[in-house]
Amino acid sequence: MFVSVEHLQTNGQVEYANRVLLKKRIKKAKGTWADKVPRIVWAHHTTPQSTTKETPFSLVYGSDAIIPVEIQESSLRFQNFVVEESNEERKVNLGLLNEVKEEACIKAKALKRRVEYKQKSKLRPR
Repeated sequence: MFVSVEHLQTNGQVEYANRVLLKKRIKKAKGTWADKVPRIVWAHHTTPQSTTKETPFSLVYGSDAIIPVEIQESSLRFQNFVVEESNEERKVNLGLLNEVKEEACIKAKALKRRVEYKQKSKLRPR
């Protein structure tokens, strides 16, 4: 999900996402909320979503992001990084990206159907 600052009124989804992502943080940081927006958006992009079980970043770029903490703390993933292997793996991931997106779409639709079924089961005909 990419946030469009220029025309928020044209996309209700962006407006809703901004509200959900920023609501709690803005209340806590009254005057410094603008400084926290990039961190909040980055956290959203690198967190697996409950509907698709994938991160928005991986659905766009085909692989998971290396977060700054992994670089600062020298994680195993960062220490074992080899450019040649990474390039080959990236090509494979990009080739499989359409399948991953389709699978995420199927998961999202299945969840939507389950929610609709649950809501309809609670309705009582008059």
